Amino acid sequence: MNMHSIRRRRVLCAGLALAMTGLAGSALAHHGWSWAEAGMIELTGPISSITIAPPHPVIEVDADGEIWTVELGNPSATQRAGFVEGVAEIGQEIVALGNRDADGATRMKAVRITIEGTVYDIYPERIPS
Repeated sequence: MNMHSIRRRRVLCAGLALAMTGLAGSALAHHGWSWAEAGMIELTGPISSITIAPPHPVIEVDADGEIWTVELGNPSATQRAGFVEGVAEIGQEIVALGNRDADGATRMKAVRITIEGTVYDIYPERIPS
């Protein structure tokens, strides 16, 4: 292998490592709880939309005329809790317990949702006893 090939390979590896570091950082920032307030709130209202798709299933809730985005866990955690496609419908009443966006946005990360009496504990370890 000549010197030019070695340098080119090092530059390529360094660029790849840098790109991977950037992706890992954004993934951690997205999946963490740093954007959420420490205290829990409860939100009640009819479901206005449901999206069961990565990176997180999302339910939009009309709470007193304001549309809230309720993020659930990653798809596998949400499914383990029993919340899968078809268990909820638009218009059904939901009670969501979770952490509100620290910036004051109408967004929350749910730890538990209750739909027509059925409880889905998405993050049971975070639910206050």
